[in-house]
Amino acid sequence: MANATGASRPARGSRRHASVGDRTFDILNYVFLTLLMVVTLYPFLNTLAVSLNAASDSIKGGIHLWPRQFSGENYKFVFGEATIYNATLISVLRTVIGTLVTVFASAMVAYTISRQEYVLRKFVTIAFIITMYINGGLIPNYLLIRDLGLINNFWVYILPGVIGVFNLIIIRSFIEQLPESVIESARIDGAGDFRTFINIVFPLCLPVLATVALFTAVYQWNSWFDVFLYNSSNVKLSTLQYELQKILQNSNTTSSAASAFAGSAASSLKVSPVSIRATMTIVAAVPMIIIYPFLQKYFVKGMTVGGVKG
Repeated sequence: MANATGASRPARGSRRHASVGDRTFDILNYVFLTLLMVVTLYPFLNTLAVSLNAASDSIKGGIHLWPRQFSGENYKFVFGEATIYNATLISVLRTVIGTLVTVFASAMVAYTISRQEYVLRKFVTIAFIITMYINGGLIPNYLLIRDLGLINNFWVYILPGVIGVFNLIIIRSFIEQLPESVIESARIDGAGDFRTFINIVFPLCLPVLATVALFTAVYQWNSWFDVFLYNSSNVKLSTLQYELQKILQNSNTTSSAASAFAGSAASSLKVSPVSIRATMTIVAAVPMIIIYPFLQKYFVKGMTVGGVKG
């Protein structure tokens, strides 16, 4: 008993000593994380304040976390464009369909090249990886899209990027860590490759698939250059990002024209490139900010793929 008591007293002392260090670490950790939060949130809050500020006053600068002259003219100007609502619908359809098709197709190919019995898996993997380093260029890509009949076609947003090599490698690495016994048990029960993939592999890959889905959705939502290349002549297929780019270009032109007049004429502008750019950033970022919390837990799990080997 004495030995036990004597052994327990230093332990309590060490715990008291450790608790002081732990409290110090916690305080420093909270301070650091608070500063990191401020640094992370400030640009977004500043952009939001500029978007809600009067354009003529935003030009002066000096706006931080709160609008100096509150105004909703910037958002009225952006959402007052006749094409903005159809473009938003196209962006939503592009993001949803493109994400679902890309995730499912990439997962199937990743499962195929992860199987040891597939004799060409190394060759196919190397062939995919080579495409990450060698690109045909803009003109050959355009000629290919034209010959495929995808000019002025909605599917030009989906089909060219249906298999992403980076996504493929991430999903394959995750599948290779799954217990082989699970797949073998499904085959013993008579399940084929497709049924094994749908019923066994696909549900187990939800964390990494959610990560890939988030990457793909952000790319599809923010992409506008392919609209400019392939569908710029068809207003019905224009996306939100491309319309916002046109609005920004028009505001730059208007501002340049106004600068040729007197200062009073320039100050009467309801919008400016600075305010429109801030408004565009908020409009484009809000959907992703809304979606991310629902995928956060899967995103964290998916990003740790490869960190622990089974």
